[in-house]
Amino acid sequence: MIDDKLPLDQVLVGDSIEILALLPEKSIDLIFADPPYNLQLSQELYRPNMTRVDGVDEEWDQFGSLEEYDAFTRTWLSACKRVLKDTGTIWVIGSYHNIYRVGSIMQDLGFWFLNDVVWVKSNPMPNFRGVRFTNAHETLLWAQKTKGAKYTFNHHAMKSLNDGLQMRSDWELPICNGRERLRVNGEKAHPTQKPEALLYRVLLSSSNAGDVVLDPFFGTGTTGAVAKKLQRHWIGIERDAKYAALAQKRIASVDAGTFSDEIYTYPSKRNRPRVVFGKLLEAGLVTAGQVVYFGKKGDVVGKIRADGSIQCDGMVGSLHQIARKLMSAPCNGWEHWFYEDKDGKREPLNVLREAYLSSLKIGD
Repeated sequence: MIDDKLPLDQVLVGDSIEILALLPEKSIDLIFADPPYNLQLSQELYRPNMTRVDGVDEEWDQFGSLEEYDAFTRTWLSACKRVLKDTGTIWVIGSYHNIYRVGSIMQDLGFWFLNDVVWVKSNPMPNFRGVRFTNAHETLLWAQKTKGAKYTFNHHAMKSLNDGLQMRSDWELPICNGRERLRVNGEKAHPTQKPEALLYRVLLSSSNAGDVVLDPFFGTGTTGAVAKKLQRHWIGIERDAKYAALAQKRIASVDAGTFSDEIYTYPSKRNRPRVVFGKLLEAGLVTAGQVVYFGKKGDVVGKIRADGSIQCDGMVGSLHQIARKLMSAPCNGWEHWFYEDKDGKREPLNVLREAYLSSLKIGD
């Protein structure tokens, strides 16, 4: 349920800490934070052809000391924790300049880390002076507000996004450039604009359609643009009115399309009705005495008994129990036991479970 006091789908211009204090407690589902990195740049940087590199020399990235930066970090993180739901999570991105200090403070405040994700830049800026390795990555920390609380992770959506493979914690994506990079009079509008592909993964993985996503350092609105595309509500806080105006214009131009459950929701398989193997017998999808095979090409044969158990090599038990004994390890029997279809092709029993679940939907 969304708090009706929330300023949904708006850019709030002002100091993030002051504005966070005005938002209702426990009202936000997901926070993405791209705070100042405190880069501590001491001199201008030039390419070999003597053109100046666009660095981050804005006032908002300047801090008098590490202690000052730590105090700032602790304050905004505490404010974020107050507005985050107990089931909510937070993502914070940073570089080697700040991420270790940020992570330590997050742990001190009671956040529980779920992952650190490395954004590997496929087209990083070279180290022009040749005195260090090329800095080709940034780190994202993903944490929940309360250890052990239920939180959103759309595992199967991320697996689908990754061509059927589990999404790993190293994300190779290009930096923001080309048409996506906002420019004013030919110059970069913001020095640290993040690519939409990065935010797409963050929001798809850890929020659902209709959730409220907050970005306390909104910049030019990448979080809001992606949130709108994915049918999430968003709130951006940005103290620079120039950036806020660019963000508003950018997000207004996004065509969110029409919401559809089939397109924008992806319920977890864990939340579906539990199906016991006996249900397939009762529904006539398998029969007593039918032969099943352990593995797609396996020669270990079992038989389905009338009570839904499997008889194999003198053993009798559930499809999971017998599979565990044959594997000598925990496993999912639905995926390891196979049947032959009418064309003689072997398919996992999970195909029949899916057919059974589909039949339930038809009858609703």
